[in-house]
Amino acid sequence: MAETKVESPDTKLSEKTADGARLAGSQSQPKPLPNATGGAKGGYWWGTGRRKSSVARVRIKPGTGKILINKMELNDYFTREQDRKAALAPLRAVEAEKSFDVFVNVRGGGITGQAGATLLGIARALKGFCETYAQALRDGGYLTRDPRMVERKKPGQAGARKRFQFSKR
Repeated sequence: MAETKVESPDTKLSEKTADGARLAGSQSQPKPLPNATGGAKGGYWWGTGRRKSSVARVRIKPGTGKILINKMELNDYFTREQDRKAALAPLRAVEAEKSFDVFVNVRGGGITGQAGATLLGIARALKGFCETYAQALRDGGYLTRDPRMVERKKPGQAGARKRFQFSKR
């Protein structure tokens, strides 16, 4: 919420934001990063994400918004729009899409499971970077691990729920 303040009687009114920064006319600057809490290992903040049988190891550091997944660009690795949106969702929640460089190594499962694992890994790394991000990430549900797994196949059945065809005679 912007408030109007008079700095001195002979100067004009200026608008300031809640954190005291002046509002720029039509120029939109990237949001400044909060002070990092906790220690970084080698200049990176780490997060591990899991979904079904996928495991994503995520490293983030303050940067320009470069995202590499298994040494490939985000758009090249996740070809479906919903997977790209899922992977970027935690960064959007804290309004830091262009503030971090993200490096992900993901293995196992399918593409959608890997996107879910990447989402959780990025959220955990952001929380490790700054605890003030935790509430926004928790409100979006990005810090909760999805416990759903593939149900096991049962003996005497074709699958987990499917039965073999029944013959009356």
